[in-house]
Amino acid sequence: MNDQVNEKNQSLPDPASMSFEAAMAELENVVRRLERGDVPLDEAVKIYERGSLLKARCESKLAEAEGKVQKLILQRDGTVEGAEPFGSA
Repeated sequence: MNDQVNEKNQSLPDPASMSFEAAMAELENVVRRLERGDVPLDEAVKIYERGSLLKARCESKLAEAEGKVQKLILQRDGTVEGAEPFGSA
C-alpha cells in the first residue's frame, strides 16, 4: 500500500510550480478524500501533508495577487487606497 502512495506522489507535480487554479483543484480533491474517511491512516497522513503544501501554494499565490492589485488601486493623488504599496514594508 505504501508503495502505491509513493508511486502516486512521485507522479504529482511540485506544488511550487503549480498555478493557483491547479493547486486549488487538487486541494479540494484532498479535502474530499480525507472527509470521506475511507483512506487508510498512513495514506491519509501523506495526503494531509500534500494538502498542506497545496494550501501554502494557494496562500502564496493569493498574497502575490493581492500585492499586485494593491499596486494598481491608486487614489487620484497617487497614494494607495486602504493599503501600503506592495514591497514597501
